[in-house]
Amino acid sequence: MNLHSKPAGSAGTLSRGPGRLLIAVYGVFALAATARAAFQIATKFSEAPLAYTLTAFAALVYVFATVSLSRSGRRWYRLSVAAVGIELVGVLTIGTLSVVDPVLFPADTVWSVYGRGYGFVPLILPVLGLWWLYRHRRTVAT
Repeated sequence: MNLHSKPAGSAGTLSRGPGRLLIAVYGVFALAATARAAFQIATKFSEAPLAYTLTAFAALVYVFATVSLSRSGRRWYRLSVAAVGIELVGVLTIGTLSVVDPVLFPADTVWSVYGRGYGFVPLILPVLGLWWLYRHRRTVAT
């Protein structure tokens, strides 16, 4: 074994291959949601405070998911599962509420209508993230 490589079965396998793409997409969404929330809160917060606060919350979730998915170890794995799980609950809850009662959200959030404004990627991303984490659950370092 090379001194610079991780042993087979380490959590480093989460960030290889498709895992790198997953982390990159989370990173892009972290930047996009953060920029969107910052602009909305700074310029028109009074128009839709709930929507803009939820966008800021989504941004924090994306940032944390990006960081946790890129780290190795059992603790980071569990934090990744929690972050991606919160993301899925958020997009399903906000998505459903925005369809059932659109008046609740006079402005869109990242998760409105299940992420329609982002090509439904916010709905697909946590499903893929949880699948990826589940697929590698046994390779996480103990």
